[in-house]
Amino acid sequence: MSLHHHPQSPILDHCPETLPAEAYHDPGWYALEQRTIWARTWVAAGRLSDLKPGTMKRLTVGAASVILCRTPDGGLSAFHNVCRHRGAELCSHDTQPMGKLVTCKYHAFAYAAKDGRLVATGHAHPTDDFRKEDHGLMKVAVKVWAGFVFVNLSEAPGEIEPDMGLAYLDNWPMDSLVTGHRMVKDLACNWKVFWENYNECLHCPGVHPELCDMVPIYGTGIMGRNEAPDWTPDEAPQPMLKEGAATWTASGAPCGPEFPNLSPVERQNGYNFVTVYPAMFVVAHVDYVRAVYLEPTGPETTRLTAEWYFPQETLDQPGFDAAEVAAFAKIVMAQDCEVAELNQRGLRSPAYQHGTLMPEEYAIHDFHKWILRNMEEAV
Repeated sequence: MSLHHHPQSPILDHCPETLPAEAYHDPGWYALEQRTIWARTWVAAGRLSDLKPGTMKRLTVGAASVILCRTPDGGLSAFHNVCRHRGAELCSHDTQPMGKLVTCKYHAFAYAAKDGRLVATGHAHPTDDFRKEDHGLMKVAVKVWAGFVFVNLSEAPGEIEPDMGLAYLDNWPMDSLVTGHRMVKDLACNWKVFWENYNECLHCPGVHPELCDMVPIYGTGIMGRNEAPDWTPDEAPQPMLKEGAATWTASGAPCGPEFPNLSPVERQNGYNFVTVYPAMFVVAHVDYVRAVYLEPTGPETTRLTAEWYFPQETLDQPGFDAAEVAAFAKIVMAQDCEVAELNQRGLRSPAYQHGTLMPEEYAIHDFHKWILRNMEEAV
């Protein structure tokens, strides 16, 4: 028997179909996503503070290899990772030192890191019909939001669109936070499978005992009070963490000084999620911030990178260990990765054509509509 929810509840009033099975393993579907979603949206590329001046960084964005350039004076630019001479790769490592020029190792063509202008052609002596201004690097749009770098392959990129709005992290000192811990894991699942798991909590009671202890409402299979049958819009906000806990650490105690400018609701929440499809979500706590990045590496493989950011004064505490702070979320992510991979294996069954979403999986339904809308608009 279905439950009755307030009209303003996000709970669905029907059970829609999921994406078709081939969306999770078909090479053609994957290739179309690369040309549409990943080539036309803002993709998170890490922290600006982690890209030191005088450094370039190689990225994979959709089907393209891209270089991020941090010039010696701190400027930021991005280009396709290809020399205009004969197509050689310009940056062959994850990061490389760089001065004011990006120089191709093959024939020494050199480009201004600031704007991609062709500056020199090595030992070649072009004829008069060769115009240097026509042979600069191919630019990629780049922006910084909340200390995160984003790139966009589209020729006409719009604005970055976090689900909670561009101002959502304004009360956190995002620009000054320092990366204290990083985890990289390769998953045997399609990138959308991980996002679908992220977007529901029906799995929480059976998969996340530690998380459900920390966030009791998750133990009921929902993500927030507005999903409960007895919820009404005039209900006062309630603490999300268990009694005595202020943040996501093993003990629930802050790992260092709390951020001073947070609102009472932000403190009461204990965790504040903001999502920027298709590549990143951020979880902001009262004492630190975590970001998770997703990079598709094939139709059925995904690279997950998680980073934890702290004030420098927290990192400077005697005996402080960022890995201990990260341990709680690592437990949760390991559980999520395990079920995402088992989900992927099941999606390969010849008997499975599509699934059916439950009313509580409204956020997955929204995600599917976002996927299809972006693919259709691009096509």
